[in-house]
Parts: sequence; C-alpha cells; structure tokens
Amino acid sequence: MIEVGAKAPGFSLKDHLGRTISLDDQIGKRHTLLLFYPLAFTPT
Repeated sequence: MIEVGAKAPGFSLKDHLGRTISLDDQIGKRHTLLLFYPLAFTPT
C-alpha cells in the first residue's frame, strides 16, 4: 500500500486516443492528477 503523500510508482496506460502515456513522462512537465475509484466500472 502507498502511504499518503508518497510518490506514485511509475506506470503506463492508454489514453482515450489509444496512445500510451507514462506517469514518469508527465512528472515535472504537466499538472497531473491521479484518481482511483475502487470498484468503478466493475459489476458488483
């Protein structure tokens, strides 16, 4: 588990256009907001 205020680990994902975006590429260049929604978009 990541502690509050700790740096997020590096990861990559696809944006809405299918381009791969890396968190490491965004740090220091843009404002970056990470949101996590537990159980979002899952059948529960």
